[in-house]
Amino acid sequence: MQRIHFHEVVTRDGFQNEATFVPTDTKVVLIDALSRCGYAKIEVTSFTSAKAIPMLKDAEEVMGRIQRQPDVEYTVLVPNVRGAERALECRANEFNVVMSVSETHNLTNLRMTRAQSFASLRDVIAMAQQHVAINVSLSTSFGCPMEGVVPQDEVLRWADQFAALGVRGLTICDTTGMANPAQVARMARALKQRFPTLQLTLHFHNTRGMGLANVLTAVQEGIDRFDGSLGGLGGCPYAPGASGNICSEDAIHMLSEMGYDTGIDLPRLLDVARRMPAIVGHEVSGQLAKAGLCTDLHPAPSM
Repeated sequence: MQRIHFHEVVTRDGFQNEATFVPTDTKVVLIDALSRCGYAKIEVTSFTSAKAIPMLKDAEEVMGRIQRQPDVEYTVLVPNVRGAERALECRANEFNVVMSVSETHNLTNLRMTRAQSFASLRDVIAMAQQHVAINVSLSTSFGCPMEGVVPQDEVLRWADQFAALGVRGLTICDTTGMANPAQVARMARALKQRFPTLQLTLHFHNTRGMGLANVLTAVQEGIDRFDGSLGGLGGCPYAPGASGNICSEDAIHMLSEMGYDTGIDLPRLLDVARRMPAIVGHEVSGQLAKAGLCTDLHPAPSM
């Protein structure tokens, strides 16, 4: 049975787009609950400027208070050397560094050209990789809302440059939900062939309803790591109309029903997922929390 590893990103990628601050105590309780569900990784927070992302201004406190499980990796987003210095003090297991493959999106999102981003992240990697594992996330790898389809060769060109720096893993991101299954199949084959020793992760959004189809296609092409966000929270503030990440519990349930080993305790995860509307103060897009597991049977109606 093929093992599929899931990475939960709700408390970073999911929460950073929420308008109302989620209290630190709530974040800690949520992460501790997720840590007991069987995830391979949890992306806890981001060590970025509190002015830029007020939601994550409590990064140090959250990292200092969570109860870590030995079989879970706790990863954090690190934007620059200053953020890396802060994160090292908090004993993260992995640093996730990010840039866009689209020049326009990178300028909009990070206020830098891709060359400038690469130079900055190269400094982070050089400073940190003797202390912590490094993962590189390449945003808009399937499409950019301002440039259109991003050529696969361009994605691989930037992936090559980061791989040459000795990073552990690459995450290929469909930041605005523009990928389709045929495109995903081509990308997955190319990645597997080109980077056989790297930890490869795919990160999909469900903006146009193709998220789970893209996950399934990638699994069938041999990809075994995926990001997801509880309740489908998240999105890209610089991409109009871009809704959230794929819903973790929906994707995990789909693969579990198909016989894949996700390592996730689904009933426990579902209990956590059902807390999300109360935590963020609005309904979320996940379906499993509303419908329940396929194994949840109901009595026949009386005749």
